[in-house]
Amino acid sequence: MIKSVGIQENEWQAKWINHSCKDFDNSKGMPVPYFRKSFKLAQKARCARVMICGLGYFELYLNGEKAGDEVLNPPFTKYDATVLYCTYDVTSMLKTGENVLGVILGNGMYNMYAGSTWNHNTSPWRHHPKLLLKAEFEMEDGTSSILTSDDTWKTATGPIISDNLYEGEIYDARLEMPDWCRDGFDDAGWTKAAVCRGPGGILKPMDMEPCRVVGTIEPYFLKEIKPGVWLCDFGKNISGWVKLKVKGRAGARVTLRFAEKLDDNGDIDPSNINSFTDKDKFQTDVYILKGNGEEIWEPRFVYHGFQYVRIEGFPGKPDKNSITGCIVNTDLKERGSFQCSNDLLNKIQSACLSSTLGNYHGMPTDCPHREKNGWTGDALISAEQVLLNLNPIKAYKKWMRDFIDCQRPNGQLPGIVPTGGWGFNWGSGPTWDSAFILIPWYIYLYDGDTSILPDIYDAAVRYVEFITSMSIGFTVDFGLGDWCPPEGGADSYKCPSIVTDTAFYYIDALMLSRFAGILGHKADKKKYEKLAEKIRKAFNTKFINSKTGEVTGNCQTSYSCALYYGLVEGDVKNKIAVKLIKEVERCNRHIDCGILGAKYVLHVLNDLGRPDLAYAIATQTTFPGWGNWIERGATTLWETWNGDSSRNHHMFSDISAWFYKCLAGINPDPENPGFRHIILKPSPVEGLDWVRCSHECPFGLIECSWRVEGGKLYINAVIPEKSRATLYLPEKYKDCTVVEAKGSLVII
Repeated sequence: MIKSVGIQENEWQAKWINHSCKDFDNSKGMPVPYFRKSFKLAQKARCARVMICGLGYFELYLNGEKAGDEVLNPPFTKYDATVLYCTYDVTSMLKTGENVLGVILGNGMYNMYAGSTWNHNTSPWRHHPKLLLKAEFEMEDGTSSILTSDDTWKTATGPIISDNLYEGEIYDARLEMPDWCRDGFDDAGWTKAAVCRGPGGILKPMDMEPCRVVGTIEPYFLKEIKPGVWLCDFGKNISGWVKLKVKGRAGARVTLRFAEKLDDNGDIDPSNINSFTDKDKFQTDVYILKGNGEEIWEPRFVYHGFQYVRIEGFPGKPDKNSITGCIVNTDLKERGSFQCSNDLLNKIQSACLSSTLGNYHGMPTDCPHREKNGWTGDALISAEQVLLNLNPIKAYKKWMRDFIDCQRPNGQLPGIVPTGGWGFNWGSGPTWDSAFILIPWYIYLYDGDTSILPDIYDAAVRYVEFITSMSIGFTVDFGLGDWCPPEGGADSYKCPSIVTDTAFYYIDALMLSRFAGILGHKADKKKYEKLAEKIRKAFNTKFINSKTGEVTGNCQTSYSCALYYGLVEGDVKNKIAVKLIKEVERCNRHIDCGILGAKYVLHVLNDLGRPDLAYAIATQTTFPGWGNWIERGATTLWETWNGDSSRNHHMFSDISAWFYKCLAGINPDPENPGFRHIILKPSPVEGLDWVRCSHECPFGLIECSWRVEGGKLYINAVIPEKSRATLYLPEKYKDCTVVEAKGSLVII
C-alpha cells in the first residue's frame, strides 16, 4: 500500500456496489461476497494505482495476486461520518492484454450482526458489505484511463460462509473458486453487482499504519485431552489467528475454539471472556476440508485473543506443524527499549508491550476477544508508555478524529470510540473522556507535534464546556472512577469518583489553556487558565483537610491524585505525601488502587524521593500486583488484580512509563517538548544492579543507562545532536559518580 491521496467521492466517478441482494436481515450475516472485473490494456502501463474503500474489511487482488500485505483493512470508524480508503501502486502487477481486478469483502464492525452489550448490531450504518473503487492507468505513450466500480462488475459468494469479529469465520473449502481473479476464469454463473447507497461518511485517506501479521509462533505443547479433542498451548497470550495445515476427506470439519485460560480438567475455559455475546459461537473458527491433499488455511476477516486453541475434528493426529499462531496487530514500530537486572521487571515490561500491541487493531482496544472496543480510559492511562515504547502518532491522530465524529453537539463524548451510539450514558465521564485532550497533549510533549491541535481544538472546547455544564461549584461527579481495584467489583473503588473527575476537569482546563496558547487564541488561554484555577481552589476546599493532609477517600488513589496533578502545594502537599507513604506501608508495600491510582502512585513516590518504595510495590509477587500476575503465568497484563476477567488488557501498563521515566530517568521537558531538552533523572534503587534504556525521539536516539559496582554509580548517556539534556545525579551517589556522556549534557 502506498500513502493515500486526498480525493473527494464525487471525483471518483465510481459507484458504491454490493452483492446483488436487496433484502437485509439484521439478525445474521451472509456468505462473503467476491467481486471481479476484467479489463484490457493495449500497452504496458507506466504507472497505475487503485484507490479502494471496502466495508467492513477488504482484500484487493489483481491477476490472482493480493495487493499489499495488510490485513483487517480499513480500520473501524464511525462509518456514517468517516470512511477510510487505501491507495495501492499496482504497476508491477499489470500485464499487456487481459487483466482482472478482484475484491473480497468482510463484515468487520460495519455489518456486526451478532448481538452484544455494546449494540454494534444496531449501529445506524449497518448494511451489506460494499465497495467503492477507482483505478487509474498511465500508459507509456502518455495516454491515461480509469476503471471504476459500477454494475458491470461481476459478483458471487464463495467459500467463506460467515465472518464475525466476535464469533469467528466458517470456511468451506469445497466452495473454493480456483483462479477466480485470473484471466480465463468462467464467470458466467456470477451475477451483476448491484449499485447501492454508500455508508454516508466522508471519504478520507487512511493515513496510519495498517494491521499486518507481524509474527508467527509455534505451539508450546499439543496434547489430546479426550478422544478426538486436542489442546494447543502457544505458551503466551496473543491476538490474531492460527494457520491450519490439514489433510483428510472432503467434508471433514475442523473446529477451532480459542481461550486464554484452562479449567481444572485441562480443557479451555472461556467463561472469563464470553459473557457478552453468544457463548456457543464465541471465538470459534470452522474449516471444512475439500479433500485434495494438504490444505493450508487461515481466516481473513476475524481475529481472536488467546493462548489456547481447542481442536476438534482434526483428521488423524495433529503435530506442531499442523497449527501456527499468527500474531496480528496494527504495525506500530518500536522506538524504545528497557532492560534491567531484575528479570521480573523485564517480564512486566514484555507483558506491557504485548498487551499494548495485542490491543491495537486500527484503534487502541480494551481486549482482543470479549469486546474489541476503543475504551477511552484504557488508552488514556497507557498513552505515555505507548509513546515511549512505540511510534503511534499517526494511529492516535486517526483515533482523535474518531472522537470528533462521535461527539454530540453539546460536547458530550462516549466511553468507547468509535461507537454506533452506545456509551454516552454509561462508561464515560471525565476520567475516560479526557483521552481526547490528554493524548494530544502527550503527542505534543513526547514528539513536539502540534498538527492535530487545530483539528481537535473546537471539539475540545465543546467538551470542556460540557463538563462545566455538569459541574456544581467547579466540581464534577459523573461516569467511571478508579476502575478495577483489588477488592470487590470493578466499581468498588475507595477513591470517590468526584475526586478523580474533578482532578481531570482541572487538568483538561489547564491543557486547553495551553492548546489555546500554542494556537494563538489569547482570550481562550486566559479563560481556561482562570477556569483551571477555580477548579483547583474548589478541589482544595471540598476534598482536602489542610490541617491533617487527609484527602476525601483517604486512600492511595486520593492522595496520589492530588499530588500527581499538582493540585496542592507547600505544607499541605507535604502532609499529603506523608499520608500516602503511610498508606503504602499500611498495605505492606502493595498497590491498593484501580487503573488511575496505579498510574499515579509509582510516579508520585519517585517525585517524593521514595523510588525504593515504588520499586517495592512494582516487585511484589504476592497479591495484588504486576509481579503476582507474572508469578501466576501471565505474559500479558490482566484486567483485574485477581485475574477473574480478561487476561489481555493494557490499562495497567503505565508501569512501563515508570520504568523509562523514573528507573532509567528519561523525561521530556514540557517547556521544550519533543525531547528538544531532555530531563535525565535516573533512580538507582537497592536490589537493582543495572538499567539499560533508550528512546528514539524526533531528534535521534536517547540513551540513559546505569550500573552500580562497588558502591559507585556509572551512568552512560547519549544525547541526540540537536537536543540538549540536564542530568540530575541521585543524592546518594553525587560524590562517587562516573559519567560517560555523548552529546550536550549539563550535570546537576
